[in-house]
Amino acid sequence: MQRIVFYILYPILWFISILPFRLLYILSDIIYVFIYYIVGYRKKTVKENLQIAFPQFTEKERLAIEKQSYKHLVDMFLEMIKTISISEKEINKRFVFKNLDVYLDLEKKGKSIALMCSHYASYEWIVSLNSKISFKGYAIYKRIANEYFDTLVKDIRAKFKAYLITTKETKKTIEENSSKGILGIYGFASDQTPRRNHTMYWYRFFNRETPIHTGAEALAKQYNMNMIYLKVTKVGRGYYEAYFEVLTEDVNSIPDYQISELFIRKTEEQIKENPGYYLWTHKRWKHKKNE
Repeated sequence: MQRIVFYILYPILWFISILPFRLLYILSDIIYVFIYYIVGYRKKTVKENLQIAFPQFTEKERLAIEKQSYKHLVDMFLEMIKTISISEKEINKRFVFKNLDVYLDLEKKGKSIALMCSHYASYEWIVSLNSKISFKGYAIYKRIANEYFDTLVKDIRAKFKAYLITTKETKKTIEENSSKGILGIYGFASDQTPRRNHTMYWYRFFNRETPIHTGAEALAKQYNMNMIYLKVTKVGRGYYEAYFEVLTEDVNSIPDYQISELFIRKTEEQIKENPGYYLWTHKRWKHKKNE
């Protein structure tokens, strides 16, 4: 069944991927109307999230953010499909690393790098970084249930020299590379909700105590990696700029959890600059501290 679904849908995805960007965004506008007004995909979750994050805003202001976030969500979904056929030249024109030298200087330190980013603006096109660097690039992702689509996504990323590994594979991959002296950059999108357990670390995200991921920091400390933050901004439809900021070159000198806290603060600051480009469909505040 998985194979049948794949062979039915793949030609549609391929056709979408070869559309000129002008037509791609016309299609996006049509899909937005369907997703937002007809299906109402996760609309309740988005409204609840925005109420928690921006209680000081009027209902009209939150509604404007809500609609903008759905328009951006559909844009980004189609941009992800566009990656199937997009050229390196085109993606480099649309996703620009403004201070790449900051990252390249960190490579010279001779240690692997943990890159932290959030589900803001475009996180799909970060893969274009790998054509500009020396380290082997890995992105931590959630495996797709359909194995054929999972393989497709891996192949697309591999085209840009990016390798996908699951959360469970991350520690093993880092350990194996370290034992072989292979330097890598490992991308962590650590702004969403971790699974519920008794050892969750809580920190204030917007207006509520929230469990946060600390795995990137823990692995960086265990394997003595440098840590860097990537801030992505949307400067136009289909155009993004990214800025690197070194978090630390001596991770073990910083008390536990402080880097994870810093990452969450930076994520919050970025969202506040333009809330409409964040992934609000995720149930970010589904856990309560006193549950």
